[in-house]
Amino acid sequence: MDGHFVPNLTIGPDIVRAVRRATRRPLDVHLMVERPDQFVEPFIEAGADLVSVQVESPCDVKATLAAIRGAGRKAGLVFNPATPVSATEPFLDGVDLVLAMTVNPGFGGQKFMEHVLEKVRALASLRAARQLDFDIEVDGGVSEKTVGACAAAGANVMVSGVALFRAPDMAAAIAAMRKVCGG
Repeated sequence: MDGHFVPNLTIGPDIVRAVRRATRRPLDVHLMVERPDQFVEPFIEAGADLVSVQVESPCDVKATLAAIRGAGRKAGLVFNPATPVSATEPFLDGVDLVLAMTVNPGFGGQKFMEHVLEKVRALASLRAARQLDFDIEVDGGVSEKTVGACAAAGANVMVSGVALFRAPDMAAAIAAMRKVCGG
């Protein structure tokens, strides 16, 4: 987050570089910045495995996604709750993941926006109709209460922050969410 695209500042390439030294797990970076095209290279050099950009970004989104893939990384596309699924359609052939934000990006602890589930269903239908193979991710307000509906709508990657970090036992909270999803 750059304080411009969303009104908050968070993790930069130096933190990603430090995390990369501590783990071999995949690092998924969501660039909530005004010009993601200017940040792709520093985050890839820092160790990001998947870099996602907002479809609403004022840059050449198609070229930015191609640059991510050209660097040998996975490319993700993100859309906000108010953005129609149709805005993602021109880019679906060039992505590994589409992230449907289920809150307005920028701050944790917001209420899950159930109307986004219809967009997840529409995205899953587009994926099937076009015979594409991208993951569908949801982020925002994902908890034991909402994760089942997300999975039923077609999401297969779930991001949960507040529900896990405020849980008395994070491992138990993750297990409960997996159980709700049938996993």
